Amino acid sequence: MVKTIISMSCVAVLLVVGAWYESNFVKRQFNEFHTVLSVLYDKVDEQTATSDDVYAVQKNWIEKKKYLHAFIPHNEIKEIDLWLSEAVTLVRDKEWSDAISKIEVLKELSEQIPKTFKISWENIF
Repeated sequence: MVKTIISMSCVAVLLVVGAWYESNFVKRQFNEFHTVLSVLYDKVDEQTATSDDVYAVQKNWIEKKKYLHAFIPHNEIKEIDLWLSEAVTLVRDKEWSDAISKIEVLKELSEQIPKTFKISWENIF
């Protein structure tokens, strides 16, 4: 009986620690990505962005998604990949208004995706 209670307590602690780590890791990665997107947004808004700026954001995302694949669904990663690819083309073609709208969507995704991993009542029930 005592072994069972200790085992169950250990499993509960591992689950809580794992959930906390996952939530913080995902939040931290997306906060950093959001910061990079904000810089790109400002450059596109000023119409001074170059393809290299967007490629730098894309490279940053590729590095982050290597680790995020273990935590978030692949569909959400794919969605960011697609929006980012479109932004690359639009900035290269100097279609500023379309590019800014794509980056706005990326910024919103970078805010909303971590909320689905936040430890909260709405995500538990």
